[in-house]
Amino acid sequence: MLELTHTTKTHDESRQGEALEMVATGKSNGRKLYIESYGCQMNFSDSEIVASILTDQGFETTKDYKEADVVFINTCSIRENAEQRVRNRLKEFESAKAKNPGMIVGVLGCMAERLKSKFLEEEKLVDVVVGPDAYRDLPNLIDKVDDGSKAVNVLLSREETYADISPVRLNSNGVSAFISIMRGCDNMCSFCVVPFTRGRERSRDPQSIVKEATYLFHAGYREVTLLGQNVDSYKYTPVVEEGKETSATVNFANLLALVADVSPELRVRFSTSHPKDITDEVLYTMARYENICKYIHLPVQSGNSRVLELMNRTYDREWYIDRVDAIRRIIPECGISTDVITGFCTETEDEHQETLSMMDYVKYDFAYMFAYSERPGTLAAKRYEDDVPEEVKKRRLTEVVNKQQEHSLYRVQNFVGKTHKVLIEGFSKRSDQDYCGRNDQNTMVVFPVDPRYKVGQYVHVLGESCTSATLIGRIID
Repeated sequence: MLELTHTTKTHDESRQGEALEMVATGKSNGRKLYIESYGCQMNFSDSEIVASILTDQGFETTKDYKEADVVFINTCSIRENAEQRVRNRLKEFESAKAKNPGMIVGVLGCMAERLKSKFLEEEKLVDVVVGPDAYRDLPNLIDKVDDGSKAVNVLLSREETYADISPVRLNSNGVSAFISIMRGCDNMCSFCVVPFTRGRERSRDPQSIVKEATYLFHAGYREVTLLGQNVDSYKYTPVVEEGKETSATVNFANLLALVADVSPELRVRFSTSHPKDITDEVLYTMARYENICKYIHLPVQSGNSRVLELMNRTYDREWYIDRVDAIRRIIPECGISTDVITGFCTETEDEHQETLSMMDYVKYDFAYMFAYSERPGTLAAKRYEDDVPEEVKKRRLTEVVNKQQEHSLYRVQNFVGKTHKVLIEGFSKRSDQDYCGRNDQNTMVVFPVDPRYKVGQYVHVLGESCTSATLIGRIID
């Protein structure tokens, strides 16, 4: 869950700073706003854009949906259980609305696009439905609801990137921030709804990305994560104006270097990479810059080539292994995480074993692991029968989870006895006597508070022990 809070700092070092200051100090309209986000990092980033648009319209924010005038839930359609959670949450909002008839309840994001008629007409749970490309229209849509109408805008765009909007950093630790570098997706993975809910791929102007990173650095942030459904396919070609010399096309490797050059004290992360698009140029750029974190999220989904073809992943087992070998060769210390789907349509036991053998080959630092859940409207739902029994899917998922736990422990154990540069992100969840932060490879590190150092500073931590998910150590000079 993500809640809005008034923790945004304002600065005037740049036009972005001025824009954010205008948002933070804009005249109140006397109404309160509450947002919850589910799903991927892109959804959380989008909520920051929504907050900026509506705060600029005079909305104040609240942590308690029961006292809000406008309640939004930013949704995810990737898995069925996510949709069920959203429906359950909307029913809770419905109870609050019964006590406050003027409350507006809205659904944003991927579910909004896919289930607009169900929400508005069949279940009557919401007043406004807004897709990922229509957030600029929110003030107008809210006005329509105020006038007694239901409101919907789920039109997809080939141009919208929200590049000119300065996001309001929600529940920010003041240290780490997301920067959206592109929107949409042109990959048509057969299991995925994203191309249908977020539209075609388009890349944001690199100058606006660098400007946002620069502003964040001057505002005290020390880490940015560049976000896209497939960051490796980032490609910005400037529009040629008559009589002017055009700039060169910027690819993802170029963009990484531009952001890393903002300051050697600004850490750069990114997500997500696609195995078919990640290039040696990107890897060499990562190796060249100390402040680009040595960590890549590289979803495999399956270790079997036939299943990958059914998934329309456009690479096979051998290609994926080649990309992993390139990472290990060019960035030997790089951490690699992944996504795994078990029980995809027609997957056999031998093909499942190939996924397990791929895990043994790579030994991922971390993995997101799921049993296949058919999503309506996807290519897989139209073309293939979801014929693997649920008990088989779950058993295979358990085997994948157990193997990943072994590999995660193996990876973290390799960090014990070594010194790591860690950015202090805050206090440990378990104790305010410990700080926490992540090393280059994205592993969480916990270590005792040292009064000489504060949140937002870099420290060197010697790893002394670990669990399968956490490195435990102490600051050394």
